[in-house]
Amino acid sequence: MSSYPPDPVTGVFGRQHVPLPTSTEAAAADRTAHQRYHVPDRVLMESAGRAAALVLQRLHPRGRIVGVAGSGHNGGDLLVMLRVLRAWGRDVAVIAAGSSPPDVTLLHGDHLEIVASDNAGDALAHADVIVDGMLGTGAQGSPRARIGDWIRRVNEAAAPVLSLDLPSGVDATTGGASGTVVQADATVTFGWPKLGLMLQPARGYCGRLIAVEIGFPQGCVETNAHLITPDYVRAHLRPRGALAHKGSVGRLLVLAGHEGMAGAAAIAARAAIRAGAGLVRIASPSANRIVLQTLVPEATFLDSGALTAGDLEPMHALVAGPGLGTHESARASLADALSAMKGKPALLDADALNMHAGRQAALRDIAAATPLVITPHARELSRLTNDPLDRVLADMPGAARAAADALGCVVLLKGQPSLIARPGRGLLVNCVGSSDTAAAGMGDQLAGTIGALLASGCEPYEAAALGLFLSGRAADLAGLGRSLTPSDVSEHLASAMADPGSTSSLLDLPFVTFDQAARH
Repeated sequence: MSSYPPDPVTGVFGRQHVPLPTSTEAAAADRTAHQRYHVPDRVLMESAGRAAALVLQRLHPRGRIVGVAGSGHNGGDLLVMLRVLRAWGRDVAVIAAGSSPPDVTLLHGDHLEIVASDNAGDALAHADVIVDGMLGTGAQGSPRARIGDWIRRVNEAAAPVLSLDLPSGVDATTGGASGTVVQADATVTFGWPKLGLMLQPARGYCGRLIAVEIGFPQGCVETNAHLITPDYVRAHLRPRGALAHKGSVGRLLVLAGHEGMAGAAAIAARAAIRAGAGLVRIASPSANRIVLQTLVPEATFLDSGALTAGDLEPMHALVAGPGLGTHESARASLADALSAMKGKPALLDADALNMHAGRQAALRDIAAATPLVITPHARELSRLTNDPLDRVLADMPGAARAAADALGCVVLLKGQPSLIARPGRGLLVNCVGSSDTAAAGMGDQLAGTIGALLASGCEPYEAAALGLFLSGRAADLAGLGRSLTPSDVSEHLASAMADPGSTSSLLDLPFVTFDQAARH
């Protein structure tokens, strides 16, 4: 009955610029469209309903459609959608689930079948598709008892569910789901994906997420949050010139691995090589020389305890921290490297961040002298900023933005999804990768990938975005599920760079701006 993409690999499409407004920013865009550009609300509602009808027709070309309508604009979008589908010959009906019936003038005189509450159970049981139009982006907190009961009834029905704008019960800004939530098979979101829909747990309730353009004037939405999409990667991943050589495409120093911890250094170096670094030098204790030169023969080795200016001066970028340790010799090596490579981009990860726990002033000093990327997970960020972990976890976008502003550097906050913030409130949100990457060493792989991009000349914000997306895409392409290893990700970087994702939506509808299979 449906044609959902079978896996996340084939179902990723996104235009270059995909804003992620909060619910407040989305409401402001509605007002701007109406007040500044004189676009009537009814015009947007008509466009939204018709676009949703076309998407449903692609996904479910046959069968009875039953909509469950709230009393707000979301219910109005649903009425337009059902009216259009009925005009196309589809068998449709609507259940009025809100405290008041939806605006029937949107039916343009058509006599749509409105199912009484007493018969709603039978209507849901015999539906081939259910459309959720109960709650919109303005809803916050747990759904009220009446709507909560309808959400449970929709979830108990056997038919696939398509939600309009968002699954009823999720928060469009935070991604929270504090009460009963519709479990959708697909969500058609209007204008742009809302920020919360890309965050967990909301993303897990959306199913396939499809954003559709509905006629908002260009520049109507004001937000600093955007998606990293396949088209973003195509636009920013620079091709190599015909005369490129190993010195022109980037020399990277990887300062990593204390004695007996060579694996992290090897993972980071191998990722950097696969990501296109022209030359990788691993600086590690001399005891690690044989194992590292065996594991990564393409890289050269330096004794981290005897680094010289001549070793460091030719390097274009620094990655420091994987398996480095926090002892005095590690601290000294990091200080020497940062001093000798002052002004060149650096990425600090893992132990290089642990050394700076609670030392924000020291990180600010590094960022003032060096284009800096840091790649903490939530617990590491908590230690760096002295913010309680539960506060960081409760608002990952806010925590990343606050840290970027406070430290003066690019912050890649690892999670599901990972987020990138830069000073000035910019935020990029990743849309690929999954819990398959929940394994030791994945952070080392990511650090090496970003390091190669920094060495090639990418600006820190751009390098972090490209490295994050390509690593996630490579993980998806590997298709190994829980068996995935960091080395598997690196081995699939070439495929990710060659194919960041689809160049158009599989729905073959020109107004679709983002289309991605279900993510959990």
